[in-house]
Amino acid sequence: MILRKVFPFVALSLAFGSGCQHSAGAASPPEAVPQAPAPFGTPPVLAGTPDIATLVSRVKPAVVNITTEHELKAPRGVFGAPELGEMFPFFHRGRPGAPHDRGEEGDEVMKQQALGSGFIIDPQGHVVTNAHVVDDADAVKVKLSDDREYRAKVVGKDDRLDVAVLALDNPPHDLPLVSLGASDALRVGEYVVAIGNPFGLGDTVTMGIVSAKGRTIGAGPYDDFVQTDASINPGNSGGPLFNLRGQVVGINTAINPRGQGIGFAIPIDAVKDVLPQLLASGRVARGRIGVAIQGMDADLAKAFGMDHPRGALVEHVEPGSPGEKAGIRSGDVILALDGQDVVHSEDLPRMVARHAPGTQVKVTVLHERQRRDVELKLATLEDDGKGASVPSQGPGSAPGDRSSALGIGVADEGGRVIVERVAPDGPSDGKLRPGDVIEEVANQPVMTAADLASRVKAAPADAPVLLRVKRGEQARYVAIARH
Repeated sequence: MILRKVFPFVALSLAFGSGCQHSAGAASPPEAVPQAPAPFGTPPVLAGTPDIATLVSRVKPAVVNITTEHELKAPRGVFGAPELGEMFPFFHRGRPGAPHDRGEEGDEVMKQQALGSGFIIDPQGHVVTNAHVVDDADAVKVKLSDDREYRAKVVGKDDRLDVAVLALDNPPHDLPLVSLGASDALRVGEYVVAIGNPFGLGDTVTMGIVSAKGRTIGAGPYDDFVQTDASINPGNSGGPLFNLRGQVVGINTAINPRGQGIGFAIPIDAVKDVLPQLLASGRVARGRIGVAIQGMDADLAKAFGMDHPRGALVEHVEPGSPGEKAGIRSGDVILALDGQDVVHSEDLPRMVARHAPGTQVKVTVLHERQRRDVELKLATLEDDGKGASVPSQGPGSAPGDRSSALGIGVADEGGRVIVERVAPDGPSDGKLRPGDVIEEVANQPVMTAADLASRVKAAPADAPVLLRVKRGEQARYVAIARH
């Protein structure tokens, strides 16, 4: 990276008197000349504008730069290219002959450094950052804004939320601390300030607004990002996003590489939910219902007799899970948890995750168009994500010819109905594809093409046809509105 130095051009104003010179004795008193303001003077903060400079001076000392070190092993000679340092400026060779510079016999070891940001949350020297900043790190160093540097260890990590907590070795007694705010109280359009270590430059301040809340970007099961146009770059990961009260309202985590001014931060409320567990045990225990869910759209809502899309559609119930024991079935729509509405399907995993395993909860479901409440005790969400309530991806599209009321061609195969063709621009285009197995129509099983035709014919003409479709190992519901 080439940095070009820019030298500022400074214009100095000089005041000159004007008028004619007078002879001695006839001179009139000179007019008062207004004094020019001192150059480089600090201008006052205009009324109604945020005093960002004062805010930054107060909170920046608690923001830290994080450097992690990773050892890479490879056969001798792989790391010997002379241009390697130019290609990868954050790599450096280990010292020849040092004990830790050799891996297996015949291997060389290269040390890779990665950069990130974080913030100090308590006098004990705990630092919050992103989990991906410290993943697989062999060593972690934390540098304060006053250049004091400490080794640190990872005391807790939550990969699902992408949050980690570090502990400084032998922290001093005068650590600067941040204050944690409430991301729920953030308003779209509100000013926010990001501080971090982009590209290793360190102590960089950017400002913007909250562009959106509740963003889902496919980063994990608990996507609920604050979107901001405050500039965020590689190295900002793990750094704080402040409101104008100097409170941390998010952890800067992700950027959209295809767009400028689009960054994402983990809401601090979600972080505060897991901090006590990370500090106490180093991990997070979450509850689970044991169902796989999918999102609702307008056609599915009509097919289930709902006036608008809401809730989470259950596409599969794990055998022996709390959901199955409570009577939740495939095709039910989960509408609320403990009285709190599930507005979107992606809300449900976050709502369940806020409860510890063993917690008794009330789940409101729509079962065969009837609303009912069931009680269940949450099980433990395992580290591999088994039983997690995660929305699945929607079906794609495929070409074909129109050969039924749904715009598909099917074939019987060993008691199954297989989609062979999908008509372009037909009712099923974009929802079904060749190879899909149609298992149910309107919650009634189908085993032959004749079953399918009769079920579709019997379905109400003024509502989409509800299908249960299996693709690969995954079954999901699809609502198809006939043209």
